[in-house]
Amino acid sequence: GGDHTITYPILQAVAEKHGPVGLVHVDAHTDTGDRALGEKIYHGTPFRRCVEEGLLDCSRVVQIGIRGSSYDPDPYKYCRDQGFRVVPADECWRKSLVPLMGEVRTQMGDKPAYISFDIDGLDPAYAPGTGTPEIAGLTPVQALEIIRGCKGLNIVGCDLVEVAPMYDVSGNTALLGANLLFEMLCVLPGVKTR
Repeated sequence: GGDHTITYPILQAVAEKHGPVGLVHVDAHTDTGDRALGEKIYHGTPFRRCVEEGLLDCSRVVQIGIRGSSYDPDPYKYCRDQGFRVVPADECWRKSLVPLMGEVRTQMGDKPAYISFDIDGLDPAYAPGTGTPEIAGLTPVQALEIIRGCKGLNIVGCDLVEVAPMYDVSGNTALLGANLLFEMLCVLPGVKTR
């Protein structure tokens, strides 16, 4: 829970211990804006702030499921200029993400990595309980493929953000979020799952 702003201070603490980290970021949005309503810190800016402070190893950042509206004619330019790999949602439609995660594991190598999962990376048909839903997102199966595909990485932390239960009377968003967090715990280094 919490909005994506929370990842910024977490990554400050993580980088203090581990240095710049790789990032597996699942989201409908890149969260690399510069400002909103005059503020530099809000849920759409955490990863720009992290880049500015040297908290991320930009050659090991992958953003998956990105889509939705933008105020910029080239909304992924900042990310690509930093060296991020951006995987828009339409590149994920109708297919397994197991091959992608093989590439991501190679990209991350054995250096410290962090998982940040915004529930709006999933299609609102599955997870409507979020503040900024965007249609045409990932499926729960693809979410599991991404998280389970992180097994073996040197994961030093993870989060799941932007769950807003009051926007989902069914409770499915919170259930999905809790299950995805459990899956993240299962891929942490040293966890035995069999």
